[in-house]
Amino acid sequence: MGAAAKAQAVSRIAVAPGTVRETVTEAELPWVEDAGKVAPNDARALSKIFFDQLQTLDEGTPEHQYARNTLIELNMALVKFAARRFRNRSEPFEDIVQVGTIGLIKAIDRFDLSREVEFPTFAVPYIVGEIKRFFRDTSWAVHVPRRLQEMRLALAKAIDDLSARLDRSPTTAELAAHLDLTAEEVVDGLMASNGYTAGSLDMPASEDDERGGGLADRLGDLDPAMAGVENLQTLKPLLAQLNDRDRRILQMRFGEELTQAQIGEVLGVSQMHVSRLLSSVLARLRRGMLAGTC
Repeated sequence: MGAAAKAQAVSRIAVAPGTVRETVTEAELPWVEDAGKVAPNDARALSKIFFDQLQTLDEGTPEHQYARNTLIELNMALVKFAARRFRNRSEPFEDIVQVGTIGLIKAIDRFDLSREVEFPTFAVPYIVGEIKRFFRDTSWAVHVPRRLQEMRLALAKAIDDLSARLDRSPTTAELAAHLDLTAEEVVDGLMASNGYTAGSLDMPASEDDERGGGLADRLGDLDPAMAGVENLQTLKPLLAQLNDRDRRILQMRFGEELTQAQIGEVLGVSQMHVSRLLSSVLARLRRGMLAGTC
């Protein structure tokens, strides 16, 4: 893309006043004052311009740093979108966003326009992967009270110290005396340690089991109907918000499987009008479901 084409692309971008100046730097980069205010479609258009120039800029130069930082800010919405998938975890949302930003930066550094793939499609797996890695490296396999989590660290250190001193594994009583705990507390701490990691589903179910195979072979498969149940539960409150006419149209179309022309005859309207009504209702339901799952 030449300089004239880039300038024309920038001039087409409609954003909040003062957000983007319709001028181009010496590196043919538009100046973005507040990337957080740029609309998603405009952010995608600007990102293509910045990626195009980023490949020609020398690392360490002010232009390269500006282009890279602006790309990060323009695409932070991708990080927040991915982070919302983990909003039910115990970690603060801001921490998850920070970890996801690392994935975004990796994606920016590795993205190549010649791949002929949209950047969001390329970046989201990096972002989600970084967040999942964070939880895998820092989270317990099962929920364990913080008191027992802290005891695990103390027990680990005590076991190392006593093993070196006694030249054998310490007993529960020795650990209790060393840490000034009761034997019951030591047992609780040792049991809690088992919750830090989970066994692989590929591990043998039992050493004495002649049938072989891993634990995964004993588990039931996913029920394909579960997705339908989840969608139905999400749709229920959305359907309740519709008026009687819209619910009646959905019932005739998907419950009674009438054609749009047949629905039009029942309602006394044209098939085209039924088509517009259906499209409008389905679009509202789709937006509601996406809002509830993001």
